[in-house]
Amino acid sequence: MRLFRTVGVAAVAALAASGWGVASAGAADVEPEAVGVSGTQLAPDQIGRSKNVQHLFNTPHIAPVDSTGSDIAFSGNKAFVGNYDGFVIYDVTNAAKPEVLARVLCPGSQNDITISGDLLYLSTDSSRSDTSCESTTAPAQAKASWEGIKIFDVSDPRSPKYIKAVETKCGSHTNTLVPSEKSDFIYVSSYSPRADYPDCQPPHDSISIVEVPKADPTSAKVVAEPNLFPDGGNPGGVHPSGDTYSATTGCHDITAFPAKNIAAGACMGDGIIMDISDPVAPKVIERVQDTANFAFWHSAIFNNKGTKVVFTDELGGGGRATCNTKVGPTRGANGIYDLSADNQLTFKSYYKIARHQNDSENCVAHNGSMIPLNGRDVMVQSWYMGGTSFWDFTDSDNPREIGYFERGPVKPGATDGGGTWSSYYYNGHVFSSDLGKGFDVLKITDPSLKKAADVKMDEYNPQTPPVFATR
Repeated sequence: MRLFRTVGVAAVAALAASGWGVASAGAADVEPEAVGVSGTQLAPDQIGRSKNVQHLFNTPHIAPVDSTGSDIAFSGNKAFVGNYDGFVIYDVTNAAKPEVLARVLCPGSQNDITISGDLLYLSTDSSRSDTSCESTTAPAQAKASWEGIKIFDVSDPRSPKYIKAVETKCGSHTNTLVPSEKSDFIYVSSYSPRADYPDCQPPHDSISIVEVPKADPTSAKVVAEPNLFPDGGNPGGVHPSGDTYSATTGCHDITAFPAKNIAAGACMGDGIIMDISDPVAPKVIERVQDTANFAFWHSAIFNNKGTKVVFTDELGGGGRATCNTKVGPTRGANGIYDLSADNQLTFKSYYKIARHQNDSENCVAHNGSMIPLNGRDVMVQSWYMGGTSFWDFTDSDNPREIGYFERGPVKPGATDGGGTWSSYYYNGHVFSSDLGKGFDVLKITDPSLKKAADVKMDEYNPQTPPVFATR
């Protein structure tokens, strides 16, 4: 049985000739850029950016992989970009003009991506009829339905091979690599159990850990399902605004910091630090809550030295307009925490973009990564229709934006449901995956960040950051 389909190089070339991939500069079908203009000042689909950010490239989603854009991982000169229809592999040797190497059709919501050598791990968080890439939507109430982790061999990036599927409880919303000498350990985050879901039973206060032996990846299997919240976690409740803050029924996202044998988890109603010195038996050693402002603990990002953690709050699930005066500066924001030598968290401040968006624009803190700098904490981050923000939190008490890129509303008067899902710095450029607009390449030209381009990475999973050789 044919498990998946790729678009060949010749087909991609034909699409390129028809104009599907264009650099932003001078493209006739792209609205003019407005330097120094942002938020409610932008016309529909108009690009706004700070003067220190350049927009180098955009390509829209192309069939058959033309659904919602999601996460990104990097290896060598390649970017692996997730999509609800599968994933796309780009050669980014020339970052201003990426080349499509393969489009892999393999539907399943999220399709969060992690790369490890020649192996690619893909999260499926929707019930499918079977494990193949030709599966169809299936009811979560059916025991025979499948969701979890798919493993691909991408040693030939023009012709990836699907080699293994591992089912995990409640599927795989995101996945995080915890590497070791002989095996990759994949921490699988999932949530939202229901009594009528046979493979996702309450209370589900756990994660799944998949071991992938490097010598035999087809023998991958679930080796542990540690309960992170024996007390049930945050029970949830109602914020004074009328919004709910989430009960904890699993984790949304985990970021590992192997150099210190710790990981940070954003777990719906809780932010946690784990000791992962034994990768199959992680232990929660610190836990914080914020019922005053956080609605849904979405992701966790360490600074380069592992001395701070930025937790993001996905107020409204990414589908609401929250970057406005009504919602204010502390809800749907980042929470900045200092992390002590004994792994205790201390809250310092909130950061939220001050570029107010239209009420038609979904906007909230989302996925980002650190820029490799010595002595400074600078992050690039997606904010859905709020665009990509470059911000400095070297002073944990006083974060500030230093650059941005965004687009105006898509459908004024109606909630758009678009914007950038993930924005990551890699080897001198920023690569962004937009839910609806496709794949963007940016460059920040701020002189104070120049030395970051000297740091070259061979492989980069934003949820498993290396210890940068910063300068």
